[in-house]
Parts: sequence; C-alpha cells; structure tokens
Amino acid sequence: MSSRRATMTLFSTPDDPWSHRTRIVIAEKAIDIEIVDVAPGKYPEDLLDLNPYHTTPTLIDRDLVLYDSRVIMEYLDERFPHPPLMPVDPVSRARARLALYQIEHDWYDLARKLDAPGAKDTVTLRKELRDNVLSSADLFKLKPYFLSDEFSMVDATIAPILWRLPRYDIDLPPQAQPILKYASAMFARPAFRTSLSETEREMRLA
Repeated sequence: MSSRRATMTLFSTPDDPWSHRTRIVIAEKAIDIEIVDVAPGKYPEDLLDLNPYHTTPTLIDRDLVLYDSRVIMEYLDERFPHPPLMPVDPVSRARARLALYQIEHDWYDLARKLDAPGAKDTVTLRKELRDNVLSSADLFKLKPYFLSDEFSMVDATIAPILWRLPRYDIDLPPQAQPILKYASAMFARPAFRTSLSETEREMRLA
C-alpha cells in the first residue's frame, strides 16, 4: 500500500501521553491535520501496513511515515516553524533535548508501566512517579515555563503526565505548589484544551 494520503494524518491513541504530547504540538502550531483515533489492539489497516511496530502516534505526511513521538514533534516543529518549540542556539537546544530525555526516562517509562494491562507493583510505581515529579519542584519556580520564558516542546511533554496524575491516584503535597501553579497555567492554554481527547477530558471529571 502506498503511504501517500491527501492530507497529513496522525494516528493517535486517545488516552496515551505520547499521542497527547504530539497533539499538543499540533494544537500549538494550529496545523491542519486529520487525527485518527486508534483503540488499543484495534489498528487500522493503514497503520498496520505503514508502521512496522504498530504503535501510536504515527504521522503520515505524503510519502513520509514517522512513528516515534519525539521524531514526529521535532519534524512538525521544523516543518511548521512558527511558533518555534525548540531553542535556536545549539547549547539551549541540547539542554532541552536532555530535559526531554530525562522526562521520558523518569516519568513516561513509569506511566507506560502503570498503564500496562495487569500492571503489578502499582503502589511502588506510583510512589516512584510521584517522587520523580516532586524532585523537580524547585525547577518550576525559575521561569514561566519549564526552564524557559516561552512554551516549548518540554512543556508539551510535561503537561500530559501532570494531567494524568489523578488517573494514577497520585496526589501532590503542599510543597508541590510550584508544580500545581505551573500545571494550572498549562491546562488553561487554549491549545492544551484543544489537544484533549474525550477520554482525556474524562480523566479530570471525577
């Protein structure tokens, strides 16, 4: 099957943070794109044919197929450069990439384990994720955004995990006030509200 489609398309799972952070980037840049919701284990034929790993998010842009959320986000940031979501200078860009790596390793890997069907040791996983989030509390005081004066790809990566804390039965203590203040500001952004799937909206209705 040819990967060519009439419009740019994102195959996205409505409740996973990797798809969510990609949708945040799309919303921040107001990209005209078709988003196809994919239920776990029920993959469209297009996705099965085009992505050898059968994972989401998967982006199709004409003959280009991308299937790693970070690769997709950086591609969209370069193809649609306004507003830029990565620093221009090499040193700041490297620091942003390191922050992305750390969040993916320390937060997203634990979220993946918590979301896995039949997850074990969930109490330990929740505590580890809570501790990892809290360990960054002082960093949220330094700038309006995470270590930046402008919204960046790092913020697009942090926000989906903070949004899901109630889903993981994680409550932050009073000393997490800088994180809670930051989260409220992120959640109030019009692009963040636009990025939410129905499933994600329901995570905060309880």
